[in-house]
Amino acid sequence: MITATMLVVLVSFVITFLLSLLLPFVVKPLLVRLGVVDVPNERSSHEKPVLRGLGLAVLIAIVLVEAVFTVLTASTDPDGTAWKYLLIITLGTMCSGFLGLSEDLKGISVPVRSAVLLLIATTTSVAVIWLTRALYSAPTFGWNPLPWVTTVSVWVLVLLGIYGVLFISSYINVANFMDGLNGISGFHGVIAGLTFAAAGYLTPGAGWLIIAGLVLAAGFAGFLPWNLTKPGAFLGDVGSYLLGGAVAITSFTALIAGVPVLATIGPMIIYFGDVGTTLVKRVRAGHKWDEPHKEHAYQRLQQLGMSHVAASGVNAAFTVAASLLGLLSLLVAPVWWILLLVLGIALVVLYQLTPRLLSRKMTA
Repeated sequence: MITATMLVVLVSFVITFLLSLLLPFVVKPLLVRLGVVDVPNERSSHEKPVLRGLGLAVLIAIVLVEAVFTVLTASTDPDGTAWKYLLIITLGTMCSGFLGLSEDLKGISVPVRSAVLLLIATTTSVAVIWLTRALYSAPTFGWNPLPWVTTVSVWVLVLLGIYGVLFISSYINVANFMDGLNGISGFHGVIAGLTFAAAGYLTPGAGWLIIAGLVLAAGFAGFLPWNLTKPGAFLGDVGSYLLGGAVAITSFTALIAGVPVLATIGPMIIYFGDVGTTLVKRVRAGHKWDEPHKEHAYQRLQQLGMSHVAASGVNAAFTVAASLLGLLSLLVAPVWWILLLVLGIALVVLYQLTPRLLSRKMTA
């Protein structure tokens, strides 16, 4: 029997998917007129100019559906927490996407882009922490193992705020760095969204996270057919910034609202690991970290002869595994979280070694 809640969840997914799938018919001609084309450079894994900026359709679909459900939730339960969390996620996601759109259309200087990123991350983090602090007199934030703690000091709140700013702003950049193959960002959005939805289902009182997760997953699922079929189209900065902002803001909001930390970061550790490891290697080799390059693990997989979809699929498979480990933290006692964390780190290491292992196998 389908309950009213299940129907709402299903509707949110279907509407977002259809909007994301169909809006490109409207957005694509606009992008063509504006000349928003991705020209291959040292970082690119494609060889011909390809239309980019199709993430605008995903942005419209996700923000529109989240906004509608925020209003509906507020009208039915004005004193509840769900619509407030959804509002923060919606606004933060929208601002992240608009920043990327500005980069696609006109280009933004690094100082201005960095300042706006920090502004988005700061306002979002402060809003989530302030809201949760106001709603709960004794928040545990999902990871506090001390049941006797009844208050959180201002210094802990400050540290959480700093963490939120660095976490959100850095992940938006990470998602932008990782958007280099057909399918990789679309797969990531779907996996992260479904993981958040599962975490919301397994966490009492986090029904809003189910909606936020499914809308995110459906938005990027609707983009995949455009990305994976000829002549193809790219998300552009509007899409990669949207992806990074939506995933990071949803993750941080879930953490502060009470979801265990491992469940909130599971979908993100492979991306963080790839970018972090690559940047460290480049700096140690004397290269400039911000120069275009093709040294990420997913790029090296493609250079071994894998198709875009195959290389993106490897990244997605590791992300699924890490996400499942994170979700397991919702089902086991906190004492087992250290083991789950170690296994997650092992996945990151194995993912980084995959191109080298495959190369040795091919040459053996």
